[in-house]
Amino acid sequence: MSSAPTACCSVLELRQYTLHPGQRDVLVTLFDQEFVEAQEAVGMHIVGQFRDENRPDRFVWMRGFPDMAARSAALGAFYGGPVWKAHRGAANATMQDSDNVLLLRPVRPDTGLHHPGLPRPPVEAVTLPDSRVEVTLCFLKAPADEGLVRFFEEHVRAALTELGAEPQGMFQTEPAENTFPALPVRTGEHVLALLKVFPSMEHLREHRERRARSTVWTEQVLHGLQPALSAPLEHLTLAPTLRSQLR
Repeated sequence: MSSAPTACCSVLELRQYTLHPGQRDVLVTLFDQEFVEAQEAVGMHIVGQFRDENRPDRFVWMRGFPDMAARSAALGAFYGGPVWKAHRGAANATMQDSDNVLLLRPVRPDTGLHHPGLPRPPVEAVTLPDSRVEVTLCFLKAPADEGLVRFFEEHVRAALTELGAEPQGMFQTEPAENTFPALPVRTGEHVLALLKVFPSMEHLREHRERRARSTVWTEQVLHGLQPALSAPLEHLTLAPTLRSQLR
């Protein structure tokens, strides 16, 4: 996790889009070529964009904002601006659903992502990263209290680190009202999210195998979390696109 507050991403959107069959590469190309710099020019940070390896019609991306007021201003500027107006028809034509959005914030000032992070590849990039990102979503019965946060910091993080996957970010639900209602977000849910990056799919598979065999993970971590969970843990397996900064 980062050692200093992350100014760019006090608010983070985790956006999961379900696309029409065969349309994911169309949207990925459009996004990488047209939507990255245009959004950052009006005050957002495009953290990363990904193909979901387990869902062939799922496109996942993350963008961050300094705060909720800045989010409203930046979204208004982009979606009312020329780049979105020029390409929204092509983008929307790829999508079945774009409302699966979790609005998050760092659990602590030092659990956000490094910024600016790795240099973003240029528009003309042709080599896909080998790395993989795993996002673990913990859906809770109630907002995370201090005791549960300490359990994550002292036990969940320690177990993952021992298994070779120290979290690079830990986030929880942002409870503030959606400041840009034209773009819905999921409400009435309480989430803790952990973000890990692996050098390759092979490294991620090895970690998951070790995690499944680990008595510390199964008997201490999962057992300790169970009373707080409203659903089983959800693990997203994400392959960065050509221009994803998080990779």
